[in-house]
Amino acid sequence: MDILSADFWVALGTIVFIDLILAGDNAIVIGLAAKNLPHEQRTKAVIWGTLGAVAIRVIATIFVLHLLKIPFIQLVAGLLLIWIAFKLLVSDDDHGNIKAGNSLMAAIRTIIIADAAMGIDNVIAVAGAAHGDTILVIIGLMISVPIVVWCSTLFIKLTDRFPVIIYLGSGVLAYTASKMMTHDKKLTGFFEDNPAVKWMLMALVIIGVLIAGKFVNDRKASQKNEAVNTP
Repeated sequence: MDILSADFWVALGTIVFIDLILAGDNAIVIGLAAKNLPHEQRTKAVIWGTLGAVAIRVIATIFVLHLLKIPFIQLVAGLLLIWIAFKLLVSDDDHGNIKAGNSLMAAIRTIIIADAAMGIDNVIAVAGAAHGDTILVIIGLMISVPIVVWCSTLFIKLTDRFPVIIYLGSGVLAYTASKMMTHDKKLTGFFEDNPAVKWMLMALVIIGVLIAGKFVNDRKASQKNEAVNTP
C-alpha cells in the first residue's frame, strides 16, 4: 500500500483506533501486575513488560496476516471479529485472576503472558484492518503502544463518561469484520460482481452488532434496576 495514499492513512488510523478501543484490558493488566512493586520499579516493569508484549503481538499479527491468505480463513476471522465487536459492547470482564508480581521480573512476565493470552482479539482486528500490509501493523503499533501505556487510564475514563466511544469502536470492528469477509480469496469475485450485496452485508453486520449490543445492555440495566428496587 502506497504510504502517500488515502487508503494507507485510513487503514493506519483504523489500526490505532482499534488498539486504543481494545486497550482497556491491557491497562488493567499492567496496573495489577506492577502494583506491588516499589515505585521506582513500576515504570521499568511497565516499559519492559509492554515492549515484550508488543514484540509478541507484532509476531502474532504478522503470522495471522499470512494465515489470512488461505481461502475461507478471512471469512472465519471476520465471523470471529463480529463476536469480538459484540463482546466489546456487553463484556463485564473480571480481572481478579491477574496476580501482582513481587519482583520486577515477575511483574514483567505477568504483563507479557497476560497480554498474550488476552490479545487475540486485538491481533485479529489489527490484521484485518492492515489488509496484508506488515509495515502498517508495525507503524500502527509504534504509534498506539505509547498512547496505550501512558494514556490508557485517561482513555478508559473517557469511555466511561462517553459510552458512545465504545459503540463507535464496536462499529469500526464490525466494519473491519465485514470487509474481511467480503475480501476473502474465494468470495471476493462474487462481491465484486455484486456490489449491492456487498454493501448490504456490511450494513447488516454493523447495524446488527450495534442493535444486539444495545439490546443486551438495556436488558442488563433493566435487570439491575429491578434488583435494586426489589425489597
